[in-house]
Amino acid sequence: MSERLLVLACGALAREVLAIVQANGWEHVEVRHLPPKLHATPRRIPRALEEALQEATGSYDRVFVAYADCGTTGGIDEVCERYGATRLEGAHCYAVYAGLAEWDALQEEEPGTFYLTDFFVRNFDSFVGRPLGLDRYPELICDILGNYRRVVYLAQIDDPDLRERAEECAASLGLEFEFRQTDYGRLAPSLSSFVSVA
Repeated sequence: MSERLLVLACGALAREVLAIVQANGWEHVEVRHLPPKLHATPRRIPRALEEALQEATGSYDRVFVAYADCGTTGGIDEVCERYGATRLEGAHCYAVYAGLAEWDALQEEEPGTFYLTDFFVRNFDSFVGRPLGLDRYPELICDILGNYRRVVYLAQIDDPDLRERAEECAASLGLEFEFRQTDYGRLAPSLSSFVSVA
């Protein structure tokens, strides 16, 4: 009988995690996700994650946390250690999608980079425009993003509409646009390694 496995994902990765699980036919893997809005408040992630892990205790044989560190400065690692869960390697989802070495190279090449993924392109207004007030006060762009030079779109799927929208996002910020097709990056092999552990 297969183990009962849980993937507890960041809401910003939930669509991709679910697509990978379904593509592999992992019927014994359940996917749950935390609210994507936590991405904007990293200090709240460990507590929310702990609550979700407490709720899952006893219902699954193993749990994988589809979060990188995500600005929690080790907070997610502490929670994972207490519950025997493992998480994605890396500082955040951008590094997971780009690949750890590729991410380092991107940062070295231009530290003033604003990153987008498919999720953040789809939800740019609700995660960037409105929260930063850029929809109401576009003059704030220079104050908030004055040290940025480019937008790099790390694309998970090949979708011309998303690419066009990403270009519009870059233009609205007054930044150069660069496109990188990453597919699922390290997300797919990380999930495969978790599922395949005997």
